[in-house]
Amino acid sequence: MAGAIRVGVSSCLLGQQVRYDGGHKRSDFVADILGARVTFVPVCPEVELGLGTPRPTLRLIRRGDDVRMVMADGRDYTESMRSFAKRRVERLMDDDLAGYVLKKDSPSCGLTRVKVYEETGIPSKSGRGLYAEALLERWPHLPVEEEGRLQDESLRENFLERVSAYHRLQELFHGRWTVGSVVAFHTAHKLAVLAHTTEGYRRLGRLVADAKGMDRQELREAYTAGLMQAMTLLATPKKHANVMMHMLGYFRGQIDAGDRDELLTAIDDFREGRIPRIVPLTLIRHHVRRCGVAYLAGQTYVTGTGW
Repeated sequence: MAGAIRVGVSSCLLGQQVRYDGGHKRSDFVADILGARVTFVPVCPEVELGLGTPRPTLRLIRRGDDVRMVMADGRDYTESMRSFAKRRVERLMDDDLAGYVLKKDSPSCGLTRVKVYEETGIPSKSGRGLYAEALLERWPHLPVEEEGRLQDESLRENFLERVSAYHRLQELFHGRWTVGSVVAFHTAHKLAVLAHTTEGYRRLGRLVADAKGMDRQELREAYTAGLMQAMTLLATPKKHANVMMHMLGYFRGQIDAGDRDELLTAIDDFREGRIPRIVPLTLIRHHVRRCGVAYLAGQTYVTGTGW
């Protein structure tokens, strides 16, 4: 399945005029920047459900213990949307998606903090869109974000890294894989995981060490869950700096004192926010090539996300 990275997306974010008012919510980042790197699979649950454009607005309303999707004219679309969403997400499994970008605040696509109108008539930002709910239930480890959160640089970088890692996981498990190939995959991702979480790094290490005694499907599911959960945690400058200091040890005896001091200074300047991470990382890449450090050359942390 090697090839383009496929990402699901709310159609309105690409400029498609599918909104209730006949308009769109085009996101320049999603449509232009992310769109240049991936193949999109657009979905508008409301239009695909058969609702017209334009149409009366939909909102989520709490009735007892349930949250209902109700149109402004009183028609209740809860069950039809839940049924549609389940079928549509199931069909998406054949598209080998590596990520999904949802429209924030939408009663169908909103990921978090969607308005739910309580019985008092007062809204609380406590809901999740019904389509988004079905997506996460069926595909719990798929990298999913809202377009609004992707305006944050750290969240955007984290999402792109997760999408790339998930795509590589798909390539691994869709082929003829062995325990050895899982070990090799994990080895290549060790430093990337370490930049996110030390505990997750240790858990995955223990899982891979026990892999030979596991059922294949159990191993696949456990490794996928462990990797994606680990990478969901944000990699901070301090964590990145610690990883780069760890990498510095691989150059012992291969770079001179001047090069070492230059790299130490760059790592410290990055940790303190004076320069971007690409500066010390570029120096590391240079020394990896020059010194021929095979282990580091095989790390996705060094080679990048694959975009």
